[in-house]
Amino acid sequence: MEDKQPIQLDERIHLIDGFDLGVSERTGTYVINEDALTLIETGPSPSVKYIKKGLDNLSFSLEDVQYIIVTHVHLDHAGGAGLLLKECPNATVVVHPKGARHLVNPKKLAAGARGVYGDSFTDLFDPIVPVPEDRLIEKGEGATLTIGEKCTLEFLDTPGHARHHFSIYDPVTNGLFTGDTVGIRYKQLIDEGIDFFLPSTSPNHFDPNAMHASIDRIRNMNLKRIYYGHFGMTENVNQALDQVSEWLDIFVGIGEEAMSEGKAYDVLPSRMLEQVKGDLSIKGLRTDHDVYILLNLDMQVCALGLVDYFRKLEQK
Repeated sequence: MEDKQPIQLDERIHLIDGFDLGVSERTGTYVINEDALTLIETGPSPSVKYIKKGLDNLSFSLEDVQYIIVTHVHLDHAGGAGLLLKECPNATVVVHPKGARHLVNPKKLAAGARGVYGDSFTDLFDPIVPVPEDRLIEKGEGATLTIGEKCTLEFLDTPGHARHHFSIYDPVTNGLFTGDTVGIRYKQLIDEGIDFFLPSTSPNHFDPNAMHASIDRIRNMNLKRIYYGHFGMTENVNQALDQVSEWLDIFVGIGEEAMSEGKAYDVLPSRMLEQVKGDLSIKGLRTDHDVYILLNLDMQVCALGLVDYFRKLEQK
């Protein structure tokens, strides 16, 4: 097991690397050290061992955990919730109202992910453990959760990536935990001097109009920080939101063209990746950088979401 120390973001928030897909700095769990110790995101079940080690490195016990919040129920964010909960006797899982039933009965969620990831599913996501209904609370638009004397978290409905998605506002840092709504931050490129953000358009709830509306709403909050599910925190809030908004339109445009040619998924991932490669080449990134392995996977999944979106439009 990798023995990587949690990343300290400030005196009360740390980030534990979950080594999702076996890759460092891909997916993480935020630890908020307040009166009620709170975790945001679990990642998939194979990440739980890293969460446990990270909490131990921070001198927290599993008994200390009071809340486990998941921004949405996709398995790379919430797949480990049930497994982790079994070892956190005092914890409650917090989820969007539209996602709760999928944590209680994750069969449909697992089937959808199996369709995307195929033979890799077992290694990436098993075991998927149901969350008992009596250890689950739902938080919708405008709901709050007090976790400390000076910290009451607020929940915002932020669809676009998924309909069962909320973001969590932390008033202490004027920061927002955004899951996948405003995309992915490629932490692997920071050492190259490139702060790079792309939208996540995975199936099957992707809606570009809803995503743009969520981006605009978040922009109007005048945040100091965005905390990403993938991966880490940025204080370059406007730059990040501008990039994701711009790339969202580019991806939708590439998708429209491919669909009009009747080629759809056959050409879409490679065209999206080539566009991204061209931009990163202009920014000075070498073509053999390891980040392209992740980008290739992300473009394949994003393309599935785009095709699904356009096919649903055709059926209307």
